[in-house]
Amino acid sequence: MQDVLALFEQLPWFFYSLVTMLGLVVGSFLNVVIYRLPIMLERDWQQQYQQYFHPDQTAAEQERFNLMFPGSRCPKCQHEIKAWQNIPVVSWLILGRKCGNCRTPISARYPAVELLTGIASLLVAWHFGPTPAAAVALLFTWCMVALTAIDMDKMLLPDNIVLPLLWVGLLASIPGYFVDSASALIGAAAGYLVLWSIFWGFKLLTGKEGMGYGDFKLLAAIGAFVGWQHLTVVILLSSVVGAIVGTAYLKLSKQSQSNPIPFGPYLAIAGWLTLLYGDVITEAYWRWLLA
Repeated sequence: MQDVLALFEQLPWFFYSLVTMLGLVVGSFLNVVIYRLPIMLERDWQQQYQQYFHPDQTAAEQERFNLMFPGSRCPKCQHEIKAWQNIPVVSWLILGRKCGNCRTPISARYPAVELLTGIASLLVAWHFGPTPAAAVALLFTWCMVALTAIDMDKMLLPDNIVLPLLWVGLLASIPGYFVDSASALIGAAAGYLVLWSIFWGFKLLTGKEGMGYGDFKLLAAIGAFVGWQHLTVVILLSSVVGAIVGTAYLKLSKQSQSNPIPFGPYLAIAGWLTLLYGDVITEAYWRWLLA
């Protein structure tokens, strides 16, 4: 491992290129996670419901469906996508942004997720360099991308991603990659309790639920990475971005203000920015405040 890190330090361009390409490949896999994980969870919930409320009825058999099986297919013609048609970004351009079999347009979201993941991975590599902390930060980044897209689609932040990420953040505090263990533990607890308190305060005042429990868990996971000291930065950033983007979205889409808007994406963006630039943001804020 030390030899590999030494090589990366001697050839930084190789390290950055490798991480960027890895990010593009992971972004392609995240497209699978974003689409399939909610379906897998829904099927599991339906099965649990069937077993609990109708244990005597035989459930209909379903095709095996997980993150690995079946292989990627066109959602319209079910044509199996070949390996050369699944190269991140490049295949989308070569195919003319259409299915190679039925010529149905392929959403630009797929290459967008791949590009976003690749660029975000490069920024992480640039910030942390060839260190173990960079590897953990990359995992955090990829989880944030997946959670953002899933919450935008389904208003859902799966425990399958959030809870393991919480444990990774706590374990990463033992060697002190980002914060010490005490800061990580308090950050996780405070992150959950802050939004939990806001949730119940809003519900008592209005009788409505302003956010979901997944948001509490996500902020707890973020708190484990950035520590309690930076939770204020995360909350302020997510609130400001959420207010601006949410208002713009409602006006452009002409939807009612009563329509729910997912808060998870704003937490994820703010958490990622804080992990990389929390100290810079805090210093800039205090300079602006005291100017």
